[in-house]
Amino acid sequence: MEDKKKNHEKGQHYESLSADYLRSRGFLILSKNYRFHRNEIDLIAKEGDCLVFIEVKARSRSEKGYGFQAVDRRKQERIRSVAEHYLLQNQLSLWDTPCRFDIISIDEGELRHYRNAF
Repeated sequence: MEDKKKNHEKGQHYESLSADYLRSRGFLILSKNYRFHRNEIDLIAKEGDCLVFIEVKARSRSEKGYGFQAVDRRKQERIRSVAEHYLLQNQLSLWDTPCRFDIISIDEGELRHYRNAF
């Protein structure tokens, strides 16, 4: 149970770092940890007129692989489903709202931002 709490705290820390990074580049953070059923999007932001759904992944050691590698097809489908729910809840068009999906990967302390990752 203690490990789960530590992981949650680390996740919150990396999501805050990522939000600060995005703000410093002109993004407007709209939501953090947006949930639909059991799934979640870490950050939702706007860059210009584009709505950006962002998954944050961090790895302290590269032998576990890089953070962005953890966002597999199944995870992408879950994120898309939550994004669709967000659009509907906010009365935004599924067809006409410019959107993209980014990944922020923090590996061994280095932050990388992958735009339009999937």
